[in-house]
Amino acid sequence: MPGGRRGLVAPQNTFLENIIRRSNSQPDSSFLLANAQIVDFPIVYCNESFCKISGYNRAEVMQKSCRYVCGFMYGELTDKETVGRLEYTLENQQQDQFEILLYKKNKTPLWLLLQVAPIRNERDLVVLFLLTFRDITALKQPIDSEDTKGVLGLSKFAKLARSVTRSRQFSAHLPTLKDPTKQSNLAHMMSLSADMPQYRQEAPKTPPHILLHYCAFKAIWDWVILCLTFYTAIMVPYNVAFKNKTSEDVSLLVVDSIVDVIFFIDIVLNFHTTFVGPGGEVVSDPKVIRMNYLKSWFIIDLLSCLPYDVFNAFDRDEDGIGSLFSALKVVRLLRLGRVVRKLDRYLEYGAAMLILLLCFYMLVAHWLACIWYSIGRSDADNGIQYSWLWKLANVTQSPYSYIWSNDTGPELVNGPSRKSMYVTALYFTMTCMTSVGFGNVAAETDNERVFTICMMIIAALLYATIFGHVTTIIQQMTSATAKYHDMLNNVREFMKLHEVPKALSERVMDYVVSTWAMTKGLDTEKVSS
Repeated sequence: MPGGRRGLVAPQNTFLENIIRRSNSQPDSSFLLANAQIVDFPIVYCNESFCKISGYNRAEVMQKSCRYVCGFMYGELTDKETVGRLEYTLENQQQDQFEILLYKKNKTPLWLLLQVAPIRNERDLVVLFLLTFRDITALKQPIDSEDTKGVLGLSKFAKLARSVTRSRQFSAHLPTLKDPTKQSNLAHMMSLSADMPQYRQEAPKTPPHILLHYCAFKAIWDWVILCLTFYTAIMVPYNVAFKNKTSEDVSLLVVDSIVDVIFFIDIVLNFHTTFVGPGGEVVSDPKVIRMNYLKSWFIIDLLSCLPYDVFNAFDRDEDGIGSLFSALKVVRLLRLGRVVRKLDRYLEYGAAMLILLLCFYMLVAHWLACIWYSIGRSDADNGIQYSWLWKLANVTQSPYSYIWSNDTGPELVNGPSRKSMYVTALYFTMTCMTSVGFGNVAAETDNERVFTICMMIIAALLYATIFGHVTTIIQQMTSATAKYHDMLNNVREFMKLHEVPKALSERVMDYVVSTWAMTKGLDTEKVSS
């Protein structure tokens, strides 16, 4: 619908998303991101793979200094010369690759192939450091610790066998470092510079068959769906209450069928339309879009699009399956969910909110009028001649009469026109919703009185809610004017209290009024802070 949540539709920086996506394609690759524009280069992101190989959780890693490259993972065997080279690389914003011995959280030694790559923005300024890690412990000679010497008691032959086994297992994934050619291939595989995602703002990109939910075509289409939704909300209760199955209503059946087809097309489009993710990003992955729609609104939208009118047209039995299909048309009111979920952006505007509340108020009155007519018609069909509908027939001099049918028994015919009955029903519900009514149309039967009691309870809550919001909206719309007059009164009182000369007072008032005209009462310092 128009005004649905647009999300981050302006050009966004998708560097992190691209890095994460590429890292996920290499499960054994982990990385850190550090801020290159803040002292000590604090870590601003680490992926799950790094947490697994280091033993630290993300909360323990974030915001730690990266100046000494994971200094919290240093141990007694960490080479100080390599640490110095790493620090020099960061300080001079260079790109390099190292082998370094670090320690996990449980103090287990870990050989890592580390690559440092500076990330530049569109102004050629280094804004981030990308540190990529690859576990190469299997390619290194096992490291003896004081604990393992006494407990394990491994011989040199066992250590050598274990090292060879690890090397063979790892060789399928990484080339050996001793071969210069393969080492360059490894460096190329580890290096992201050749295909590095650019750190810049990019507009959301979508596949050819995916529509952006804020594009011009979708906006126009959503306005069409909005109008048809309100048409459905008005006509479905009316058709169910007045049971439109006469020959002159064929055109209405055709229109409703066309509306059903349009809503079905909207379901198809929803499978190919982007949506806003939890983080405000525009999601354009077709599989994610389809799964999201199937899990959310698909069932409701599908139920609201079934052609109940077509089924009902072939069965004129008011008491049989045709009556069931006629009642099931109420399910189409589920289409109102489209308005609720896609008009949220307009709720921040007072005038739009006011119009929506008034439309909803009239819509509820229309629904209640249709129910009120159905109750009167049911009582009249049951021979209750003091119901409101029977009294209306007498007042309008359009009395009801009965005809006898061998199939259905006595049938009520004639009576007031459909227009007269609907207008009278709407008049009664509006008077009960806004006041206590005038008594010219009143509840006489038990069914009518029960419904009137329920309607008054609903109307009281609705009246308080809607017009409470109306009061708030009007107050917000006039708050600037009230603030303006309050400021002028304060200035006048100040000048009167301090006996400011008349000429100076006029100049001060002119300054205050002209300043307000330019700033509209906006406090620049408050907004900037």
